[in-house]
Amino acid sequence: MRLSQNWKDYELIDTSDGERLERWGDIILIRPDPQIIWSTGRKNPLWKNAHARYHRSNKGGGYWEQYKKVPQRWTINYGDLVFNIKPMGFKHTGVFPEQAVNWDFAAKKIREQNRPLKVLNLFGYTGCATLSCMNAGASVCHVDASKGMVLWAKENAQSSGIADKPVRWLVDDCVKFVQREIRRGNQYDGIIMDPPSYGRGPGGEVWKLEEQLYSLVSLCGQVLSDNPVFFILNSYTTGLSPAVMQYLLGVLLQSKFGGKVSSDEIGLKVTDTGLILPCGSTAIWEN
Repeated sequence: MRLSQNWKDYELIDTSDGERLERWGDIILIRPDPQIIWSTGRKNPLWKNAHARYHRSNKGGGYWEQYKKVPQRWTINYGDLVFNIKPMGFKHTGVFPEQAVNWDFAAKKIREQNRPLKVLNLFGYTGCATLSCMNAGASVCHVDASKGMVLWAKENAQSSGIADKPVRWLVDDCVKFVQREIRRGNQYDGIIMDPPSYGRGPGGEVWKLEEQLYSLVSLCGQVLSDNPVFFILNSYTTGLSPAVMQYLLGVLLQSKFGGKVSSDEIGLKVTDTGLILPCGSTAIWEN
């Protein structure tokens, strides 16, 4: 299990009965998590003293119940970076804190190269990985189909004081964008990819990650440079084990570029128990 050891403004305090008790800066939130199948009692007084709790609806989506005044937005820090937190209609806050271990990995690889690098962040969400790569010195292309998420990522770059660093912010379909990049002959030294498990395209077509991932990674391999540095593949899909994703990167990237592949679950340490909550998987190819 890979964990980030560098969070100060985020803390997973406790878990029980399908919920997380979390600290985001000074704000305490309770959010659902289907993996928390245990009932361990709720001894921590913050369970009864949180600012807000997210309730799922049987019809999909859900709502926030506020017990105390919660700002519409506030900021948390991760090292030199500043992220804007905004509780959204589907339980999210704009940051997946377990991904910090991957931000740190990418930043370290970039700094070790001592040469200009271009990084492509697909399904880039609110830009935490993008900012980490920018801050480490890479030129980044950030792509997400949601205009709102790309605007949020720009806000995070502004808040972090790095908006002037080389970056392209693009609202686009990731697959179609990569196809155009292949035709243009554009290449990247690193790719970060965090595709959704399930979704629908503009024409109503269904996207299932297990069925699309091979062709997607194969496509992205065509925009890697002649001397690439890394490829990070994230998944929250329970049907895709880390070992399956590692094998996929092995046959598509290691066979072509050499280097090595690895994979593992990523997670968050729970303060009250000292145990680790699994939060998805990552496979990495690196040179």
